[in-house]
Amino acid sequence: MKTLWATRNETLSWKRSFVWLVMAVAGFQLAYSLKHPAAGVCIFGYVCGLIQLTDQPTIRRAFYFGLATAFLGYAPQLFFFYHIFSFAAIVLWIVLAFWVGLFSAIVWAGSRRWGRAKTFWLIPILWTGIEFFRSELYFLKFSWLNVGYVLSSVSARLGMYGAVFLIFALAAILLNWRNLTKRSQAVLGLAILLAAALILIPKEKPENALKNAPAISLVGVQLEFPPESLIPRVLDQAYAKHPDANIFVLSEYTLNGGIPDALKNWCRKHQRYLVVGGKDFITNDIYYNTAFVVGTNGGIVFQQAKCVPIQFFNDGRPAREQNVWHSPWGKIGLCVCYDLSYTRVTDKLIRQGAQLLIVPTMDVEYWGRRQHELHALVAPVRAAEYGVPIFRLCSSGISQAVDATGNVIASAPMPGNAAVMAARLRLPARGHLPVDRWLARGCAFATLMLLAGHLFLTGKDRSNRLRTKSSNPE
Repeated sequence: MKTLWATRNETLSWKRSFVWLVMAVAGFQLAYSLKHPAAGVCIFGYVCGLIQLTDQPTIRRAFYFGLATAFLGYAPQLFFFYHIFSFAAIVLWIVLAFWVGLFSAIVWAGSRRWGRAKTFWLIPILWTGIEFFRSELYFLKFSWLNVGYVLSSVSARLGMYGAVFLIFALAAILLNWRNLTKRSQAVLGLAILLAAALILIPKEKPENALKNAPAISLVGVQLEFPPESLIPRVLDQAYAKHPDANIFVLSEYTLNGGIPDALKNWCRKHQRYLVVGGKDFITNDIYYNTAFVVGTNGGIVFQQAKCVPIQFFNDGRPAREQNVWHSPWGKIGLCVCYDLSYTRVTDKLIRQGAQLLIVPTMDVEYWGRRQHELHALVAPVRAAEYGVPIFRLCSSGISQAVDATGNVIASAPMPGNAAVMAARLRLPARGHLPVDRWLARGCAFATLMLLAGHLFLTGKDRSNRLRTKSSNPE
């Protein structure tokens, strides 16, 4: 009786392929849709199914099964793309799914050239390299739906790409278990138990380490494209509720230009700092999408432009430089909205000693709740990776105040026009970069070399076949 598992010399039939496809898609959807903290473990079903689906009779079929698995996983989660881009969303879903199809094709090719057992050890390297490239490096970079976002307890220890590497390594070991020696099984079995503990046991909260750390009180107000005359009145209301707050925060694109006199006067009158999103114009049509910091004297004491404007949007020019604000409470990094999704952006702030990240964000209400929920997965993982708190203030939710351990201690709902979020956050002496940053770049380089090597050897094999055919005509 045939099982779901293919033997060493057997490829998957259509029937078994579709069973693994269903398992993979179901695992992905459960991991990203269920609200329970342990739901992220379901992603293991997606990973195992995806790896098994590489065992096809042809490279074309391996590619298409990988493409289909990713498309059916990504498209339902990113259906809000349709509201933004209309039918062009289908192209974007396919572009995202392409990278998974490429992974499947490379694994198939490696299995045929070096054997499936040997190729299994390359699987975590290949996936991590491709995931890092599609998330951070090329023009359509998009880090959402990364496996690391649903394994926050692992990402807190290893970084989001370290979590990706670990989960694919575990899956590769289990799926190749029958081909291992008993000694290898014993050693790797122990390693799996330790990895499971790493995944399931919550990270201990370093409350004692932060007990005497300096604290800062922040208040944010959710406003989506408000009339400029309304902003001071809304800030007055927030100030009346939280008069002890040190910094008030408004979202990205709250202003359609620079800082008006009314807001400068408000900061001067109340002796408070204000972080607000606006536009720093270069010409009448060209600008930087900027987070401004208005000081207690009414002057602009710091500003930071957005480093990665959103593709296909009129979102300003990329920032020329990136710095931290040397505030009265410590070093504070500002990253505008989407910038928080890119480790190569936020890593620079941590290297400069950022002790807190303030993130003015524009998530338009009509994009839908699912878009807001997916975006809200980023801040807790990023805070846990770096060990620094994050205050993320959105135009229409879901705003979050996240402590240095990745726990959300305050939030504002979606939709939530004029909703107020207040939090007191303790600042560590400095943040730290997770251990996976060198790993992700190394895997991307190794994947590129493996792909180039395979293409070279394939071309060489084809040339040898043609030469043999021409020297031995029938």
